[in-house]
Amino acid sequence: MRIFPFFILIFLVLGGVSYGGEGLRVTNEMIYEKLLEVEKRLVQLERRQAVLEAQFREFRESVDKRFEQVDKRFEEMRADMNARFEQVDRRFEQLYTFLWIITGIFTALVVAVIGFALWDRRTTIRRAREEAFEKVEAEGRWRVILEALRELAREDRRLAEVLRSFGLL
Repeated sequence: MRIFPFFILIFLVLGGVSYGGEGLRVTNEMIYEKLLEVEKRLVQLERRQAVLEAQFREFRESVDKRFEQVDKRFEEMRADMNARFEQVDRRFEQLYTFLWIITGIFTALVVAVIGFALWDRRTTIRRAREEAFEKVEAEGRWRVILEALRELAREDRRLAEVLRSFGLL
């Protein structure tokens, strides 16, 4: 790499000598001085290159660290989102269970009310029938009328058939 600038310098110096004109005379000392200047500049450039490479390495490391931090943040955000989704899922499960409990309670209440209504209706109808029969028997007129019709049915065939069709004889 050091050879390349040397060739460029020689090319420029020799090019300047051939086109330089009449009064310019190049000596070995001039070439040596120019070579020393080129070498000093080359050393400066190499130092700058080393500094730039070090800065570039530091920059690259800092960029890598930032990317790692961003990756960590994304992982944390993903974990946080997963935790929140799990919380929401658990909450939905709780609500779903609560709705099943409410549905069960409502169903039990409806069955109990319908059962109570049927039981009450049967009991009321049975009680009313018993009371009606007791009242009819207590008054006794229907029984007397029925006994009288049965007596007449012994003599009247047609009346006997009618009473048999109704199950009273």
